[in-house]
This record gives sequence, C-alpha cells and structure tokens, in this order.
Amino acid sequence: MERLDFKKQWKHLYNPSSQQASVVDVPPMNFLMVDGAGDPNTSPAYQEALEALYSLSYTLKFRVRKSLGLDYVVMPLEGLWWTDRPDAFSLEHREDWKWTAMIAQPEVVTPEHFEEARAEVRARTSLPALDRVRLERYHEGLSAQILHVGPYAAEGPTIARLHGFIQEHGYELNGRHHEIYLSDPRRTAPEKLRTVLRQPIRRPA
Repeated sequence: MERLDFKKQWKHLYNPSSQQASVVDVPPMNFLMVDGAGDPNTSPAYQEALEALYSLSYTLKFRVRKSLGLDYVVMPLEGLWWTDRPDAFSLEHREDWKWTAMIAQPEVVTPEHFEEARAEVRARTSLPALDRVRLERYHEGLSAQILHVGPYAAEGPTIARLHGFIQEHGYELNGRHHEIYLSDPRRTAPEKLRTVLRQPIRRPA
C-alpha cells in the first residue's frame, strides 16, 4: 500500500527557507481544530487540545486506511495565535494569548469519518477536549512565511524579519500569526527545532 506524505506534496508550504521569507498562496485545506486561550506552556487546556487532536488524527488515519486503502503520514501540529488587541501581542505575556491548535487532514476525510472517529475515541478513553474538536475547511490564501530554527522562545527576531519582508514588498498583515511545528520537541534539541512562521497578507486598499 502506498504511503503518502502530504508535506512532500505541498513542499512549498511546509519546507520554506530559513534564509529568506517568501510569498505563498495557501489553498483551502481541511483541519481538525480546537480553540483556547492562555499560555501554552502552562495551560491544561492546550495540552488537552493536543491530546484530542492527535488521538483523532491517528484514529482517522487508521479508519481511512481500512475503508479506502489509503495510508498517509499524519500531518504536523499547527497553531494560530492572536490577542484581542493585535498591537498588544507579546512573547513575554503568553497569558493573554488566544489560539487555535490544528492538524491538517487529507481531502478524503469526510464529516462522517470525523464523527465515526470521535465516537471510537470516546468509547476507549476520556479526553476533556474531544467534544470541542471540529473539522473545518480553512482558506488562508496569500501569505508570507519563513522557517525558524531554534527554540520557540527565540522566534522574535525571525518574526521581525518576516514582518520586515512583508512591509518591504508592499503588503500588510491580514490575519492571525500561524506556526507549523515540524519537529517533535520531546525528541529534538531546542536549538534544532524547525518551525514554519506564516503570516497572511494583502495589498493595502
């Protein structure tokens, strides 16, 4: 059975340069999503969201493989990050953050697959965030992105480079800060973590 890796199919979206920001047009994609708020390093809600997302994603993978004969690599964790006041977003005040944790899903995953997988997970374990997960089509559209290599807490200069690139090329910010976590922090040294930093953009009106 062929095993698909959608990160390789969408290489331009999941493997940007760490040296230079670039502009991409992100198509509509299906995601499992959970919303929350607070510091991801200390918030139980964030850890609960990740548990539910991964449990559902792997359950869906095995159900799709069994029913459709399609095997694929589960996509990496992603996150949208913002505050109620965009000008107040700060790496030092994570307690004010709001977030959407999410994992992309193949196009073949239907709402029926999703609800069947949720029922299966619910039958075998108790996950506080399970009922808060949704399957949603998300269209990010025109965006700028760059790869950050290093600890999450050291993203500030890379974000500044990304925003500088956006301004220099005549764009403005148009949506929520997006991160894609390509490395497993449990198995990767902090200085080697690879994170895609993405920002939706638009031309000024």
